[in-house]
Amino acid sequence: MGGSDSLGSVTEEPAPHPSPAPHQFERGTDGPKVIVVGVDGSDSSLRAAAYAAGLARRQRALLAVVYVQPVLAAGAALGAPVADATEAIAESLIAEIRDAAERVKDIFDVRWEFHTFRGDPYNGLVAAADELTADAVVVGASEQAGHRIVGSVAVRLVKAGRWPVTVVP
Repeated sequence: MGGSDSLGSVTEEPAPHPSPAPHQFERGTDGPKVIVVGVDGSDSSLRAAAYAAGLARRQRALLAVVYVQPVLAAGAALGAPVADATEAIAESLIAEIRDAAERVKDIFDVRWEFHTFRGDPYNGLVAAADELTADAVVVGASEQAGHRIVGSVAVRLVKAGRWPVTVVP
C-alpha cells in the first residue's frame, strides 16, 4: 500500500509555504513632517542645522529652524541692551541660513521656516516643538564644559521623551 499507514490513510507532507514576495520599497508618508532644529550661532548648532536640512530634504519634511532668544533679566536690570543684541543674533542667523539655502538651491530644495522664541533654550525648544507639532528635534551637542556635570539642553530634551531627538556633535 505504498504511502499508507495501517489505517489506510495516506500521509502527506505539508504543502510548502509560498515564498514571500520580494521586499518592495514603501513610498509613503510615514516619515517626519516637521523637523525642528535649534540654532544659536555655535558651530555645533550650525552642524545640526546642516544635518537637519539633509533629513528634511530626504523626508520631504518642513525644516523649522528655531532660535531661542535668551531672556536675561540681570542684563536688562543693569541697563544692557539685551533685546537689541538677541535681535541682532536672530537677524544674523536668518541671513546666514538664507545664504546657505541660496547656495544649494540648484542642488536640492528644502522647505524651511525660521522661528524665534523667548526663554531659556530648553523651554524655548520645547515650546517650539509643541507649537510646530514637531515629529523630530535636532540639536547640536553642548560646547560648554559645565554641561557634562549639570546636563545640557540635548540631554534634557532626550529625557523629556516627547520626540525623537538627534544630537549632532
